[in-house]
Amino acid sequence: MKREWTAEALSQRIFDLRVLDARQLESVWAEFRTRSVSLEEFCNRLLRKELLTNLQLDKLLKDDREGYFYGAYRILYLVGSGTFARVFRSVHTGDGRVAAVKVLRKRYRQSVEQVDLFLREARMGLQLLHPNIVRIYEVSDDVRAPYMVMDFVEGQTLREFMRAQKKLQIPVALNLMIDVMAGLDYARQLGITHRDMKLSNVMVASNGRARLVDFGLATMAESDDKLLATSPNARSIDYVALERGTNVRKNDPRSDIYFAGCMLYHMLSGVAPLFETRDRLMRMNVTRFQEIKPIQRLEPDLPANVQAIVTRAMTFNPENRYQEPGEMLAELKRARTVLGHETEDTGDEERKATRAERAAERAARQSAARSAEDLEGAGRTVMFVESSPEMQDLFREQLKKRGYRVLITNDAQRAVQRFESQLNVADCAVFSTQELGDRAVAAFNRLGASEATSHIPAIVLVNKRHRELASAVQTTDHRVLLPLPVSIKDLRAKLKELLSAKSPS
Repeated sequence: MKREWTAEALSQRIFDLRVLDARQLESVWAEFRTRSVSLEEFCNRLLRKELLTNLQLDKLLKDDREGYFYGAYRILYLVGSGTFARVFRSVHTGDGRVAAVKVLRKRYRQSVEQVDLFLREARMGLQLLHPNIVRIYEVSDDVRAPYMVMDFVEGQTLREFMRAQKKLQIPVALNLMIDVMAGLDYARQLGITHRDMKLSNVMVASNGRARLVDFGLATMAESDDKLLATSPNARSIDYVALERGTNVRKNDPRSDIYFAGCMLYHMLSGVAPLFETRDRLMRMNVTRFQEIKPIQRLEPDLPANVQAIVTRAMTFNPENRYQEPGEMLAELKRARTVLGHETEDTGDEERKATRAERAAERAARQSAARSAEDLEGAGRTVMFVESSPEMQDLFREQLKKRGYRVLITNDAQRAVQRFESQLNVADCAVFSTQELGDRAVAAFNRLGASEATSHIPAIVLVNKRHRELASAVQTTDHRVLLPLPVSIKDLRAKLKELLSAKSPS
């Protein structure tokens, strides 16, 4: 039976679970100057003061008693979610240090093989102390929730970086790949291969430097076809396909080199060399690797020495590839020198920043600043009606970057009541049916049916497969339906269109 919360009961539960201390809770109550406040008012105040995140609040309201702390680390919000594990931004309760906590997903905790794989990766990472590898500090083998604690990198993945930049300038691409190969070379000297080289496993820090993450996630017994078919890591399929097609053993360092070459190809051309598909049988087809267009056909003006590096790294025959990461690293550095992008060494002094490093740092800053500068939502308030904490946090984060003020609620009817009872509560409402279903549609329609609220722009998000749900939606020119899944870009474009004629309140 679902628990009916009051503000005071929730406050007590927050204290009992040590999510907040007495001083923090008292600071909230002091602002109200009364204990006679609604649950919604109390929750909204906790969120506005950033004492709780949507993730924490959702867990509390579901009466979850676990998952707020892992060891000495207090979980703040979800920053990355894969098939195998989730990564949370967290803070150390003792010294306030921010860290990333990576937790094995619940569905894999009952599998001894998967738990062992996760812990093997974590313990392997403890050995890797290099500036181009995200450091792992702590590993817990608690069978209830295995986790590892890592550096939290302020920045973005290389995939996100590429999405913003589309294609990189040669010095930026070279410098990032030099960082990647330096990390691979260091690990190789310890007898460790990565086995999961892809854009999303490279972090581009705010200073423009690249750091590798997720060593060893693809080291499960891939020779077993049954395990391969259910592997939680899709990239492992690509490694197996390449290695079977070229008749080399698993963990051959030249496999990492091949996929590092694919990343450099993508950075320089803006095009992924391997066509992407979720079909595992197609991934296992060796022709995917043999039908890649040579990079010179896409980038004919690319310097010959840079073309040669990409071509050699991605040669199908492993005997003709670079044999060790250090070889490719040396070639990349020589190419950078030839292109005039390196400064002289300074002995034992810290190496001066190269022009390529400065270009990478400048590109990273520009990428991060682009969203901040595009404040299309300045002066606008959007109410987002959604019960999924992951969607709530994603929506809040992405729209706040664009200057919007974001109100979040998981109660569709209560959202409409707020519009009816409060003048100018928000400039637009977005109702998601992902988990709320027909409740979101009913609230969307009610907002349009009332004379007091029919002028308010609104969006309802409905999965394209749910035709009955979609057919019940009552739309007008400023009250629209968008199909799920929807990209943040498309949602922002529709918000901008609907609000363009409405002056900020």
